[in-house]
Amino acid sequence: LRKDLERKGDFARIHPMPTTGADVPDDLDARLVVLGVDHPYSKEGNSAGELAARAILESRGNAPRLYRNTLVFLAADKTRLQDLDEAARKYLAWESILSEKVQLNLTPYQVTQAETQKTAADGTVTARLPETYQWLLVPVQGTPQAPITWEALRLSGTDALAVRVSRKLRSDELYLTTFASTRLRMELERIPLWRGDHVAVKQLIEDFARYIYLPRLRDSSVVLNAISDGVNLLTWRQDGFAFADCFDEVKGRYQGLRAGQMVTLADAHVPGLVVKPEVAVRQLDIERLAVATAGTHERPAWGGAATLTSPPGDAVAKEPQPVAARPKRFHGMVVLDAARGGRDASRIADEVISHLVGLVGTRVTVTIEVEAEIPGGAPDHVVRTVTENSRTLKFTSQGFEQE
Repeated sequence: LRKDLERKGDFARIHPMPTTGADVPDDLDARLVVLGVDHPYSKEGNSAGELAARAILESRGNAPRLYRNTLVFLAADKTRLQDLDEAARKYLAWESILSEKVQLNLTPYQVTQAETQKTAADGTVTARLPETYQWLLVPVQGTPQAPITWEALRLSGTDALAVRVSRKLRSDELYLTTFASTRLRMELERIPLWRGDHVAVKQLIEDFARYIYLPRLRDSSVVLNAISDGVNLLTWRQDGFAFADCFDEVKGRYQGLRAGQMVTLADAHVPGLVVKPEVAVRQLDIERLAVATAGTHERPAWGGAATLTSPPGDAVAKEPQPVAARPKRFHGMVVLDAARGGRDASRIADEVISHLVGLVGTRVTVTIEVEAEIPGGAPDHVVRTVTENSRTLKFTSQGFEQE
């Protein structure tokens, strides 16, 4: 199986037969996870393969997995696995006989027969491998509000497993190695993915790796290429977007704003912004008008003095309007699903708290309150475990009550 997976298809990395989710890194690039023979798939509900895939998708070890839109799973068919197991046992049996040929006092003819049988058994295992690993398990989610469901796709063909997986995913548009800039614009507007009037490039890359309701992309370079193409479009106002180096909060303008020209992005950590086209047009028009206004002053004749044209009375610059006061405090409270508390808390940290902490001079306080009503009473081992863990995690107050 590992030898077959050396042909990786469209995947940069493949994780063969992980023991737990801790064996699968939480990274930004898309990968194929090949489940071991202990986790076959069948169309019966709650098959071992689907349960294993779900566990790996939800967490990496004890921590919730952030980049869940990067994993697809390949599982063995529960029925075909028996045939593969039989072929593998025959191969191991002949291999054992050959390793003990001296002790068994085999004749040269018997050794030749054993080698022939071992080769035949090896060929049978190789042939039954693609027949057995035929189920591609893909997590899908139509909208941000919809639950995550699993699509089980049957593979066909005799190519290497990863090659067949890549071909099937591409044909069903469940895995993209290229992404049109117009589709990126559609996703920016559909969800939406904008954070105000812009979105950071790094944030956009993380969004596609994190949220299953977005297209699954091979790696961050696919997003970077789509951004470059969108900025370079002649029709960037209608179909694309603009790019800026950063936003000056004091002056209220984008620095290094450009559109309709080539922008090369090679680093997933580039500190750049994708800017809404209507916002970019507004700033570019204002700056273009300012340059044109500055050029209306008459140039001095040789040897003469410059004559400046005063603006008409109604064009005199007005006093700047006071800027509306910005909110200076935020508070929020949410009730989490106890069965998925770790996952939901992680999402709150990433999608709410991180934005507040990132503001200079901001002091953020996060309080977690846990309350459990146990009609049947808590067993001693649960009381002991929860109490010890609470102390280790430095709870300021905690304890069980009789009533």
